[in-house]
Amino acid sequence: MSFRYITKRAALAFPVALTIAFGGAGQAAAADLESIHFLIPGGAGGGWDGTARGTGEALTKAGIVGKATYENMSGGGGGKAIGYLIENAASNHGTLMVNSTPIVIRSLTKRFPQNFRDLTMIAGTIGDYAAFVVSKDSPLQSFKDLVAAYEKDPRSVAIGGGSVPGGMDHLVASLAMEAAGADPVKVKYIPYDAGGKAMAALLSGEIKALSTGFSEAVGMAKAGEVRIIGVTALKRVDAYPDAPTLREQGYDAEFVNWRGFFAAPGLPDGQRKAYIAALEKMYTTDAWEAVRARNGWVNIFNPGDEFTAFLEKQEKVISALMKKLGFL
Repeated sequence: MSFRYITKRAALAFPVALTIAFGGAGQAAAADLESIHFLIPGGAGGGWDGTARGTGEALTKAGIVGKATYENMSGGGGGKAIGYLIENAASNHGTLMVNSTPIVIRSLTKRFPQNFRDLTMIAGTIGDYAAFVVSKDSPLQSFKDLVAAYEKDPRSVAIGGGSVPGGMDHLVASLAMEAAGADPVKVKYIPYDAGGKAMAALLSGEIKALSTGFSEAVGMAKAGEVRIIGVTALKRVDAYPDAPTLREQGYDAEFVNWRGFFAAPGLPDGQRKAYIAALEKMYTTDAWEAVRARNGWVNIFNPGDEFTAFLEKQEKVISALMKKLGFL
């Protein structure tokens, strides 16, 4: 089974116009932002955390933003941060919240009452492949080994992830098992609050494998603490070429999770355009390329209304898939 609902815009057209006037000619360019506060809906060490901090690093090193600050706000599978941003909209016009595919999944499953339409759409910015990870001493040497153990006794193979049951990490694990010809509904999924805690559970032996973002696993794999036994890319990723793809192991499963940024509802249009322009300019910088390559991210860019249309399409596809797998 091939799972390809993300449209990647890896090639961006530059240069682009980046100057947006706030009051008339001669005003400061929109890319020259004094500061951005990043709201992160999960704990440290997860994909949202890495995306926000990596983006802030690139923006400040490139001189596009003067100062970046960060706030982790875990709870409700991301719902706490979304609710906070909506309820305190007027005082948070300087804040960008990072999110990803789970904002679609969790609204479909009614994990929280809001959805992306309740926020100001800024832009989708990157894609991150999914990865299956085991501890360095695990007897599982490949994804085929994981499938074999699962087919023998699904309940003995606990697979963890940094999202709620029925969330993205769970969904990816089920889809990969379905691609392997196994029953996707029987996955014994153990949820943790963000990828950092899920990784700790893997290292302590609480779970046999971890379903996570590729970028979250690369650092630990390079340090020799874990092994990546499968990545959901078409071909091996340059950031860590030792990681085999599911496809080369015989499983037709491909997945890339978008990540991007949202602002509070009611954000003035000039400020919205300024954020979009700053993010778009970021792609041209060496600082961003260093962050992107380090994490193995795919460049995408879906600003404003394109971002809305993109998520509306994804919402329909994910809903159909979740119904098929019994998650809805």
